Amino acid sequence: MRCPFCGHEDSQVKDSRPTEDGAAIRRRRQCEGCAARFTTFERIQLRELYVLKSEDKREPFDREKLLRSVSIAARKRPIDALRIEKLVSGIQRQLETQGENEVHSQRIGEMVMEGLKGLDSVAYIRFASVYKDFREARDFEEFAGNVSEVGKG
Repeated sequence: MRCPFCGHEDSQVKDSRPTEDGAAIRRRRQCEGCAARFTTFERIQLRELYVLKSEDKREPFDREKLLRSVSIAARKRPIDALRIEKLVSGIQRQLETQGENEVHSQRIGEMVMEGLKGLDSVAYIRFASVYKDFREARDFEEFAGNVSEVGKG
C-alpha cells in the first residue's frame, strides 16, 4: 500500500479489525519509508459497477464520491457517522447484488433520497436540492411543503 505522505510503496499492517457494521476491515498501517501511520479500509466488491451519467458518459462506481455526497447533505445534522456509513454500504450492496454491471446515476440518486428520507428531513431536502437542481427559493418551498417530518430535524 502506497504511503499517502511520502509515496513509499511498502507499509506494514500494525492492527486489523472489522468496522462496527462488519462491512469492511479497518487496517492501521505504518510506512516503512517515513514511519508515518495511516488507516485503510478493505471492502468486499461483488462486481465491477459502472455509473451511466447523462450525455452517455460512463464511469466506474465510486463509493467515496457517494459517501461525500451524503455527508455533505448531512453536514451539521445530528446524524451519527455510522448511520451514514451504513446507508452508503446498503446502497452499494443493493447495486452490486442487482445483477447488472451498469446503473443509471438517477437510480443511485433515488436510492440516496429514499435513505435520507428515513434518516433526516433536512439532509433529505439538501440532497434533493442538488439532485433535483432547485433553481429558486420557490423550488425549496414546494418540495419542503411535501416532506412530512421524518425522524428528528
